[in-house]
Amino acid sequence: MKINDRTLCHYAVGPEGFDKDGILWKRGEVNKNFQKRYFVLKGNLLFYFEKKGDKEPLGLIVLEGCTIELAEEEQEKFAFKIVFHGEGRRSYVLGAETQEMVEEWMKLLACAPYDYMKLMVLELQQQLQELDEADRLGVNSYYFGGEVNNIINNSSTTSSNQRVNPFDCDHLDGLPKNDTFTKTWQSIHCEYGRKISRDRQRWCQRIEDENRKIIMRDDDTLIVKL
Repeated sequence: MKINDRTLCHYAVGPEGFDKDGILWKRGEVNKNFQKRYFVLKGNLLFYFEKKGDKEPLGLIVLEGCTIELAEEEQEKFAFKIVFHGEGRRSYVLGAETQEMVEEWMKLLACAPYDYMKLMVLELQQQLQELDEADRLGVNSYYFGGEVNNIINNSSTTSSNQRVNPFDCDHLDGLPKNDTFTKTWQSIHCEYGRKISRDRQRWCQRIEDENRKIIMRDDDTLIVKL
């Protein structure tokens, strides 16, 4: 989409932090040639500029209702696609200099949509409710730390079509009970809040890896094992 909103333009170049930036080669449905562009990812908004340092972006891609896919048919560059599945079904092909850059961009873009974040928030809220209930019942909090680690370690066995929440505990049945609860609700809340920021990137990477196993190229040809 083209930008004509001054607020969006200000946000694109504003002092707010960005999730990722860098040079990519863009090809749309109108212009079939790759064009070098400077990209900035802020939340679910992917801005692109003619060059780094420009005061206004050329346009933006709103990362909602789309999927991030490897462009295995591309021979000219290491590339991936942003494919929209709603009305119009527009798609963008973005190329990078290395396969590592492609993988890094794909993992971040796959986690950018608000729908993805809302799902994460709902699941974390459920986990916090379980911790609150555990606090009320006097369940020893150290057990939850071990449970979370076990879920993370065993998550590779989960179906690739399912989202994995490393904080999700199926139930509280059978948890050991103590007469005294060694951690307060506030300390648990702070502890798991810190875990969220550390685990988010690892979670995104694991989901992307489960959905698409990339086998390195043979004679510059990408082979994808689905």
